[in-house]
Amino acid sequence: MKKFFTILALTFFFTGLHHAFAQQLVYTPVNPNFGGNTFNYQWMLSSAQVQDTNRDPNQVDRSLGFGRDPLQEFSESLNRQILSRLARELVSSQFGDGTIEQGNYLLGDYQIEIGDGGAGVNITIRDTRTGATTVIEVPFF
Repeated sequence: MKKFFTILALTFFFTGLHHAFAQQLVYTPVNPNFGGNTFNYQWMLSSAQVQDTNRDPNQVDRSLGFGRDPLQEFSESLNRQILSRLARELVSSQFGDGTIEQGNYLLGDYQIEIGDGGAGVNITIRDTRTGATTVIEVPFF
């Protein structure tokens, strides 16, 4: 019986020592949105992008050659060049010797109206595809 109490006492003694070395567990989130370390953001984003198997059905596969329709690119390039030339002529007419003619112009997807206003030249550019309108007023100097 003496051995039993000795073993029981030693068991309680060592069990008590175990609790003396224990520490409180604290949860720290990994996600920076929920209070985690902000340096985890890039790692979490890259992990999510690697695991993403959903693909946009409207996205063109660029491995097959052209990324876009060459005719559409040509049309957009032509529109950009015409608008750029119009801008150059407008600046030269206001600050140089050239003149710009009033009227309505249809350039690809854009309808351009040029007219005189009370304080300068008014230019209205309408995108016929989307219906967006931009109004530019260039004052006389």
